Amino acid sequence: MGTLKIIFGLVLVGMVYTVISTSYQSNLFELIRTWDSTNVMAPWFSATLWDFYANVLLIFVWVVYKEQSAVRSAIWLVLLVCLGSIATAAYVLLQLFRLKPQEGLEGLFVRKERA
Repeated sequence: MGTLKIIFGLVLVGMVYTVISTSYQSNLFELIRTWDSTNVMAPWFSATLWDFYANVLLIFVWVVYKEQSAVRSAIWLVLLVCLGSIATAAYVLLQLFRLKPQEGLEGLFVRKERA
């Protein structure tokens, strides 16, 4: 599990760095506002958005399964949509740190019944 914590920790740090450094270089909201649908990159922009939201949906299904609270699930949905892989890496890291030493990967993916 230690290796997984390192991997997801590095992904989290890497994505936070990428988002912050890119935000200093280019304003995403300005780009979207001035986006021209005749632009050559328009199909890739659409494909990227579809890909992103498909991934969010798949991850969110797992979050709903793991979480027993509709409120926590809704909060994670907002985080996943707004932060993408940053939220995904944070969620997986939280799940990894909640595992007991004797639990394996099954403990990561399977819902724990709470008393």
